[in-house]
Amino acid sequence: MYKTILVHVDGSSRQDSRLRAAVRLATEDDAHLIGSAATGISWMDFAVLAGSAGAPVQAVDLGALRDAALLRLQAFSEQAGRLGVASHEARLIEDAAGYGLLLQSRYADLVVLSQDSDDDPGPPPPVRRLPEMLALNGTRPVLVVPASYADEPIPGTVVAGWDGRVPALRALDAALPLLQRATTVKLVTINPYPQSGLHGEEPGADMGLYLARHGVAVEVVAERTSATVGSTLAGMARDCGAGLMVCGAYGHSRFHEWMLGGATRELLERAPVPLLIAH
Repeated sequence: MYKTILVHVDGSSRQDSRLRAAVRLATEDDAHLIGSAATGISWMDFAVLAGSAGAPVQAVDLGALRDAALLRLQAFSEQAGRLGVASHEARLIEDAAGYGLLLQSRYADLVVLSQDSDDDPGPPPPVRRLPEMLALNGTRPVLVVPASYADEPIPGTVVAGWDGRVPALRALDAALPLLQRATTVKLVTINPYPQSGLHGEEPGADMGLYLARHGVAVEVVAERTSATVGSTLAGMARDCGAGLMVCGAYGHSRFHEWMLGGATRELLERAPVPLLIAH
């Protein structure tokens, strides 16, 4: 079970959907929910403002930024209480959101963020590629919630991508508390290449057995398609009415990520349901 859940609090239009997802999980697992808001000023910004970096100093009202973050945290605490979270707290990050969340994520089981969106101009200005930053540089799984999420059951049916590699394995292990209570887990291999050495004689069979021994109701699905990995998984999630997707996170500099057509980035931007990723 997830006993400590960290959720980003920025006051944006996307906050309500991710907070509802975090609250649902915290309530079901009787977990402690931490809402974290950032001033948005990093130590490098402080150095510039102090004039020690040799750069022009731009006037910034640090007090106003701090007060705005505190107001967002107050609203978070009130909403968490109304939604029935028994144990919750608000934390102020005196840093840029990404770096502050990276530090705090070490002491949580799960981090809940929103998909990037070009339709949310703020205020405050949205932090781009925050899920990717936390997944690739942090140590905990990240649940990425689309703006369209409206308190549907998590997980319900799960669509999980499996390619035999370490990030996918870590994502499945991180998602295990959710997989164990899922109605069905569709473990999907896409155009598997048995000779790669990443699969046994039957791609997905060994991982399916591993999950079944952990009490997961798993179904191995072998998909052969010319479509991208991301669009294939997202389409399956829509078709089966999934409540959760699970996928390994791969960095953009990797050769195989280029071959996949940027599956991680595609899912981070377009997953139709909450997406759990890990690296």
